[in-house]
Amino acid sequence: MTDQATPPETSADLWTAVDALWTWLDTDQPIGGKEGMLLRMLKLSEEVGEVAEAVIGATGQNPRKGVTHSWEDVQGELCDVVITALVALRTLTPDTREVFGRHLERVTERVTERSLGPTSR
Repeated sequence: MTDQATPPETSADLWTAVDALWTWLDTDQPIGGKEGMLLRMLKLSEEVGEVAEAVIGATGQNPRKGVTHSWEDVQGELCDVVITALVALRTLTPDTREVFGRHLERVTERVTERSLGPTSR
């Protein structure tokens, strides 16, 4: 018996949700084409700014406002960043899952190689 909770399998649900969000946004997109795509990418900067605002609010770093957010708010804003990034990636390619998977594998391999150090032959 283990004390660690096994996270639920969300992979298929994640990619289905990303596709559904992309379809919904693409259907009602007021500005299309290259300009619409660029605006979709800029949305990511807006979401990152909301993370910063939540962190400042959770730590009370603005003396005029004090504590205005919780760490749960920060978690939610970080989730919004991830969702927005995946939808932006879906905007660039219908192969979102494969592109992301390959990139994640490369990043993971680099980290593994660095943490193991140089290997002798």
